[in-house]
Amino acid sequence: MITNQQVLDALSNVMEPDLGKDLVTLNMIQDVKVEGRKVSFTVVLTTPACPLKELIHNACLNAIKHFVDKDAEVEIHMTANTSTARGNARPMLPGVKNIIAIASGKGGVGKSTIASNLAVALSELGAKVGLIDADIYGPSIPIMFDVADEKPKVRMVEGRQMMVPVESYGVKVLSIGFFADTSQAIVWRGPMASKALNQLFADADWGDLDYLLIDLPPGTGDIHLTLVGSVPLTGAIIVSTPQRVALADAEKGVGMFQIPSINVPVLGIVENMAWFTPEELPDNKYYIFGKDGAKELAAKLGVPLLGQIPLIQSIREGGDIGHPVSLQQSGPLSDMFIRLAGQVAQQVAIRNATKSNTAVADASTN
Repeated sequence: MITNQQVLDALSNVMEPDLGKDLVTLNMIQDVKVEGRKVSFTVVLTTPACPLKELIHNACLNAIKHFVDKDAEVEIHMTANTSTARGNARPMLPGVKNIIAIASGKGGVGKSTIASNLAVALSELGAKVGLIDADIYGPSIPIMFDVADEKPKVRMVEGRQMMVPVESYGVKVLSIGFFADTSQAIVWRGPMASKALNQLFADADWGDLDYLLIDLPPGTGDIHLTLVGSVPLTGAIIVSTPQRVALADAEKGVGMFQIPSINVPVLGIVENMAWFTPEELPDNKYYIFGKDGAKELAAKLGVPLLGQIPLIQSIREGGDIGHPVSLQQSGPLSDMFIRLAGQVAQQVAIRNATKSNTAVADASTN
C-alpha cells in the first residue's frame, strides 16, 4: 500500500531549482491523495509564469516512480500562488502582490516597447497584470495597446470615486495620456507630475494583480523618487541598448535603485536592439549598436541579464498599430518575450524568497 507519507518523502527529493530547497519544505505540495496505486497531488508554483513548470512536473513524476512505485498511476495538478514580499501592511494597492519598475538611463532605448510586450507576455502565461504609464512627459502606452481614444470609467469603492483601469489584451492599463490632449505637450513642474503619478496608484481600483509594471520616464528624476517614496517596489528592471552612451546611463539607473536610502532590488537588465535582423534574412545578425554591451554591464554589476531583444521592424510596427508582437500565438518574436516574462517571474520569485519585505523608501534626502 502506498501512503501519503511515502509520497511526501519522495517529493522531498525534488528541489525547486531557483530557491534551492525541496518542494515539501517550501510547502509547494498540497492535496495528496492515494487510492491503491493511484496517486494525485497539487504542486503550487510561485507564479503562473514559472518557466520551470514542465521541469518540476517531470521531476515529481520521476520521484514517485523511483522512490515509491514504478507502476504508480500519478496525476499531478499544477497551480500557482504568486509570491510576494510586500508584507502585511499594504494600505495602498492591497491586492497587488508585486510592483516592478521598468526604467532606463536615457530615452530612445525602447523601454515602453519592452514594458508593453512584457506585460502582455506575463498575461499570456496566466498572470494577472497591470501597467502604469508613468512616463508623464511622453506617454506612449495608450498607442501601444490600441486604447488611445479610451477614457477610464469611474466607480464607487467603499464610498470613494475610483478610476477603473482600461483593459486591453488582458492587461489593466492607466496612463496620464488618457487625461491629456495628445496633440499638446505636457508641461508640468515636478510636484504636479508627482501628484499625477500618485493618483494613478491611490485613486484607481486595480483589484488583485500578480504584477503591476511601472513604465518610468528616462533618467533619474522626480518621478522615480516619488515612486520609491510612495509604494514598496518588489524590484526594478533596467532597459538599455548595447552602445556605450546608453550603458553609462543604464549604470547610473542601477546605481540609483541601489542607493542605501532607496534600496530597491534590481531584478536584471534587458538588452534591447541587441542586433539588427532583417525579416527576410532571419539568420543574419548585424550589431549596429555594438555587441553584448548590456550583457557585459550585467556581469560587471552582478545582476542578471534577463534577455536580449533584437531590432526588428515588426516589433516597432506592433507598437505603432497597437498590437504588441508578444500577442502572436507562436513565432520567434513572441517566444523571445515569453522567455523574458519567464525570466522576470523567476527573478521575482527568487527575490521574494531570499530578501526581506520591501518597504517604502526614504528618498527625501536624495
